[in-house]
Amino acid sequence: MSQRAHKLSIDNQSSIATGSAVLRYGAAETITLGRPYGVPRRAPSIRFKFLVGEVTGIVFITLSSLFVLFVPASMARAGALRLAMKRAIKRTLDVVGAAAGLILAAPLMIVIAGAIKLDSPGPVFYTQTRVGVNRRKGDRRYFRWVGVADNRQGERRREDLFGRPFRIVKFRTMIQDAEKKTGPVWATQNDPRITRLGRFLRRMRMDEIPQFWSVLKGDMSLVGPRPERPAFVRDLSEKVDGYHKRLEVKPGLTGLAQVENGYDSSLSSVQQKVGFDLKYISVWSFWTDVRILAKTVVVVMTGKGAY
Repeated sequence: MSQRAHKLSIDNQSSIATGSAVLRYGAAETITLGRPYGVPRRAPSIRFKFLVGEVTGIVFITLSSLFVLFVPASMARAGALRLAMKRAIKRTLDVVGAAAGLILAAPLMIVIAGAIKLDSPGPVFYTQTRVGVNRRKGDRRYFRWVGVADNRQGERRREDLFGRPFRIVKFRTMIQDAEKKTGPVWATQNDPRITRLGRFLRRMRMDEIPQFWSVLKGDMSLVGPRPERPAFVRDLSEKVDGYHKRLEVKPGLTGLAQVENGYDSSLSSVQQKVGFDLKYISVWSFWTDVRILAKTVVVVMTGKGAY
């Protein structure tokens, strides 16, 4: 059974004319339809908008999937992204500043190293353990397993130093084995352990130049609270309110407390410096660091607060 068809019904209200086609009972032949008669061709702008919409949708779905699968839950909290951006800006400033400092100070470091060897016996550099940023905000694990040994909650640190320990490097300004008999003590005005050259280096803050390497490694920042020794951190955390909060950020080569209060010499000076440190942490911005770095230059040139 066959018949000629000259019209193909689209819906109950309209029809379009097509070429003749042969329809057979029980079989179908593909009918290729071109642009309907009387319908204008789509403008290029419409096609472009359609393409942009499709691409935008695919990108959105892809980024959403990556965010759900790979971004930590802590980053999804309110303000976490802004904090991450601030940290990235600060780290960029640290890397650029430390690299530039090492390059510019390289000739001076060679001269200082030679002068130290001529001034007193002992090594050129002095290394010491300091306490850095406290990266641990709570338990080691988020989930707790019932009926299982408490190994996941156990403390892996052999000794709690309140922060991440690292080795600081400075030019030696004291006699060799200066604390062999006394143990860790603060430097004082006219300290007999300080060498003649060391007194000049400390006044001009030149003994701190090798710390640019610690900044470049990520142990320190250009600006932040002064890194302290473990023995002092343990003692001061018990005696000074809010002292442990200083460890919420990386220690700095310079800082608000350093330019305003100089070196630590007593418990009262530490209490004042903690106030400056906590103020810096609460109001930090890129321009805050720039202002402190600029003020540091003035302190270095005048020798303010050094001994």
